[in-house]
Amino acid sequence: MTTTTTPALGWGVHDTASLIWRSVRRSVRQVDTILLAVLLPVMLLLMFVYVFGGALDAGMDYVDFVVPGIILLTAGYGSANTAVDVATDMTGGIIDRFRSLPIRATGVLTGHVVASMVRNAVSTALVIGIAFVVGFNPSASALDWAAALGLIALFVLALTWIAVTIGVVASGPEAASGFTFLILFVPYVSSAFVPPESMPSVLQNIATYNPITPLSDTLRGLLLGQPVGDAWQAAVLWCVGIFLVGRVAAGLLFRRSR
Repeated sequence: MTTTTTPALGWGVHDTASLIWRSVRRSVRQVDTILLAVLLPVMLLLMFVYVFGGALDAGMDYVDFVVPGIILLTAGYGSANTAVDVATDMTGGIIDRFRSLPIRATGVLTGHVVASMVRNAVSTALVIGIAFVVGFNPSASALDWAAALGLIALFVLALTWIAVTIGVVASGPEAASGFTFLILFVPYVSSAFVPPESMPSVLQNIATYNPITPLSDTLRGLLLGQPVGDAWQAAVLWCVGIFLVGRVAAGLLFRRSR
C-alpha cells in the first residue's frame, strides 16, 4: 500500500489538532493511570518528609528542601505513561492506519506530547497542593513562581520527548515501561533529596554532572527566595539539549519504523 503524506488544510494543522484531541480524551479515560502518576509522588513526598525527614540534615526544613525534587520526580512518572501510550500505538496497528491516510502521521507524537503536558500540569498542581498541606513554606514572588513553573514546563517537555523516543523504539508497552523506570532513578543521585556533599565522593561526582542537580537547585532557589547563581543557566541548557535530542530522535526513528 502506498503511503500518502500530503497534508491538508494549514500544513496539517487540523489533522494534528485532531490527533492532540484524541490523546487528551484518551488520558481523561485513563483515570487509574492519572491517579497512579499522582499518588506515587505524593506517597514519596509523605515518606521522605515523615519517615526520613527527621534523620536527614538539609540545612533547612526538609519539606522545603525536598519539594522541588518531588516535583521533578512527578514529571518522570508522567513521562513513563507517555512512553507506554506511544508504544501501545506503535504496536497496536493504529500507526499503520494513520500512515495510509492523507494526514501527517507524525502528528500522533505531538498529540501524545500535548496530552502529557496536560497530565503533568494537573499532577504538579496536586503535588504542590499536598506540599502546602504538609508544611511547605515558599517565599517566592509572583515572578519567581512564573520562572519556576516555566522551568518545570520546559523540563516536562524535554523529558516527554525522550519518553516518546523510547515508546517509538520499544517492542511493546511493557518494554517501554521498563526503560522509563530507569529514568526514575536519576533524581536520587542528585541534589533533589539530599545535599550532594553528604554522599560518598564517587556519588558526589555523579551528582555534580547530573542534570537534575541544577534543576533542583534552581527550583529550590526560586521557590524559597534564595540566590540561584549560575544553576539556572545549566538547568535551561540541559532541558534544551534533552528536548532537541528527544525531538530529533523521535522524528527520525518514527519515520524509519514499520
